[in-house]
Amino acid sequence: MEDPTYYLSERAGHTSQSEIRSMTFECGKVNGINLAQGIADLSVPDPVKRNAQQAIDLGQNVYTSYMGTDPLRSAISEKLKNYNGIDADPDKHIVATSGATGAFYIACLALLNPGDEFIVFQPYYGYHVNTLKMLGIKPVYADLAPPSWSFSIADLEKLVTPNTRAILINTPANPCGKIFSRQELEAIADFSIEHDLIVFTDEIYEYFIYEGKQHVSPGSIAKIKDRTVTISGFSKIFYITGWRIGYLACNETWAAAAGQFNDLVYICPPAPLQAGVAGGLTEIGDAYYEKTRSSYGHKRDMICAALDAVGLTPYIPEGAYYVLADTASVPGKTAYDKAMHILKKTGVASVPGNAFYENGGTDLVRFCFAKEDHIIEKACRQIREAGKYV
Repeated sequence: MEDPTYYLSERAGHTSQSEIRSMTFECGKVNGINLAQGIADLSVPDPVKRNAQQAIDLGQNVYTSYMGTDPLRSAISEKLKNYNGIDADPDKHIVATSGATGAFYIACLALLNPGDEFIVFQPYYGYHVNTLKMLGIKPVYADLAPPSWSFSIADLEKLVTPNTRAILINTPANPCGKIFSRQELEAIADFSIEHDLIVFTDEIYEYFIYEGKQHVSPGSIAKIKDRTVTISGFSKIFYITGWRIGYLACNETWAAAAGQFNDLVYICPPAPLQAGVAGGLTEIGDAYYEKTRSSYGHKRDMICAALDAVGLTPYIPEGAYYVLADTASVPGKTAYDKAMHILKKTGVASVPGNAFYENGGTDLVRFCFAKEDHIIEKACRQIREAGKYV
């Protein structure tokens, strides 16, 4: 076999190592502080750990329903009702999935065809775009304009073709931290109805909101509830990124189809870990979520102040746990050059901004502040010590 690449699929040509993982690797080489990858290093809540361990001890280690266990779907249904304002029957409308990314994947398999077009706001989360490309679905991009990450319906209208089938709303958004307002969501709702679009949401950062902002789930808007696929998960709020427990909620017909693909691709999420999350949702009260918001608001303020002090002007996020910073003054021709310059000067890793754009992001980097306070404090100290424009 002279050329193994000859045998690779066409899909393989759409894959590459993400900028996030690349910077994590570079950070490791210099023993730096990794504020690139979105991995929270805080402790898993006791009820989540305890219920997962009990499930293991009780032998709950075999396949569950491909829709997820009854206790988990019931707990998700209660959470959707109480926090998101969405009425979802646990037996008809909810599928427990292998993370929010798994939910997005199976929903795309169930609802879209190769050649369909999908409107995505940029800066975007790379896994969304890569998933679409691998499935032969064409992403088309609507720009969010800093500093408020605004958009216009007129710009969305320019993107519509006879092949446009869906639009994605990531709120709060990774990487820019935008929270879509009710007014904006109502406008997108009317736009989706006019053009008969499916509304996909990714709400994985729904609890990470600051300054009294309100998280509004598109699926709670009555006129589009039946055309919305609500996607979220527990990797971020319970610090269990490796557990891969997420879900989708939508109308009964779509949920049944997505469930079938869940069975074919993943079979089911890990049985004892479903029990852990179900227990956490049932036992953890509002105080936990309020403490999380307050703690992350403090982390956000620390990192933004340090960046501002050295001329890396931050676009202060309304939600999620990332901040984009302006690197126009930093040496380097590319976003990667700039991120590497910052890493070498400060020992702090970020993600090049082009990772979040089809074309653009050259003068941006993203920092993740989902770390313990002492790590954020050390990172901020090293950034400040590097001096103006690092």
